[in-house]
Amino acid sequence: MTELHTREASTGTEGRSRPRAVLPALCATQITSWGIVYYAFPVLNPEITADTGWSTGLTMAAFSLALVVSGIAGIRVGRIIDLRGPRTVMTAGSAVGVLSLVIVASAPNLAVFFTGWLLAGFAMSATFYQPAFAAITRWWAPDHVRALTIVTLAGGLASTVFAPLTAALADHLTWRTTYLVLAAILAAVTIPAHALALRAPWPPAPPAPTHTDGTPRTVVRSRPFLLLAFAFTLSAFATYAAVIALVPLLLERGYTTSQAAWALGLGGAGQTLGRTLYAPLARRTGTTTRTVVLVALGSLTTAALALIPGPYGLMIAASIAAGTVRGNLTLLQATAVTDRWGTRHYGRLSGLLSAPAMTASAVAPFAAALCAPPLGGYPELFVALAALGLVAALISAATSVRAA
Repeated sequence: MTELHTREASTGTEGRSRPRAVLPALCATQITSWGIVYYAFPVLNPEITADTGWSTGLTMAAFSLALVVSGIAGIRVGRIIDLRGPRTVMTAGSAVGVLSLVIVASAPNLAVFFTGWLLAGFAMSATFYQPAFAAITRWWAPDHVRALTIVTLAGGLASTVFAPLTAALADHLTWRTTYLVLAAILAAVTIPAHALALRAPWPPAPPAPTHTDGTPRTVVRSRPFLLLAFAFTLSAFATYAAVIALVPLLLERGYTTSQAAWALGLGGAGQTLGRTLYAPLARRTGTTTRTVVLVALGSLTTAALALIPGPYGLMIAASIAAGTVRGNLTLLQATAVTDRWGTRHYGRLSGLLSAPAMTASAVAPFAAALCAPPLGGYPELFVALAALGLVAALISAATSVRAA
């Protein structure tokens, strides 16, 4: 049994100069795209429901629809990037994102509101991490882990920058006007950045690694790919459900809303820390071992949150630990295809691998809220999520790629 490591999946471009404008441009556009299209919504949603009378469940359903569409559309986006490069698709995605927010801001009814978020889903698929990862992996391999880490560290600042900015705008403007201002910022930053910085020649597709049959059809139907997709889906569901349920878990245990918010926020700081640790971890571990360890650690940190009632400082430590693992899991998924099947069909395979996980993350908040009462409360929910994560870790142990 042969582990395929990142270096073995090299494209043979070690001596090629990388386009210098790409990395800073993608850092800026990831902060802006995530901050405006994703993180502004939870800040503005209370005002949206108060102003329109629409229920929180319906507005959240529209947002979740965007995430599901993003996962499905990402499959096609990945294939386009493999063939033609990221410039056209990411620039068009930015323009669609601006249009979607204008539609959301002007929506007179729920049907139009849902239409706006439907378009936002297509924009997410063309501008969020997956297309950026595909671009970096082709341009930067075999040193792509460092570049991926830089971009995800920047993306981790999206909520830090745009959640307070959105709140500040909403203090002085209506939610509709706030979205229009944010749409203008999105257009000013991301459209020219994608159009101008991603003009470098798209490198030819490298040969597939000799260790495996690298044709997309064969890979997607292979046992390791299917098991890996299943493991990532279970892990994503457990992880995102735990993130959303952390605040009600702490409230149920008697902590204040402010204390719960700080625990959640510091968990996000742990996520940024975790991303800085991934590169040394990748150098010291094999692909399957790394996958099993990180997914299992996700299960263990979820169990810790379930079983530790206090004191508050210990809960904070557990939240930071959980965030650190989440940060590593983002990069684990970003490198999963390259580590096993090389970079030749990265966009297509990565889109197929991430689509079910993204769908699971979209439905996780609703499922968590529905499951908590019959299970007996949020601590019991976290125990169930930890068990789900453990199952994912066991499945990921069988995702090694055998030598051809």
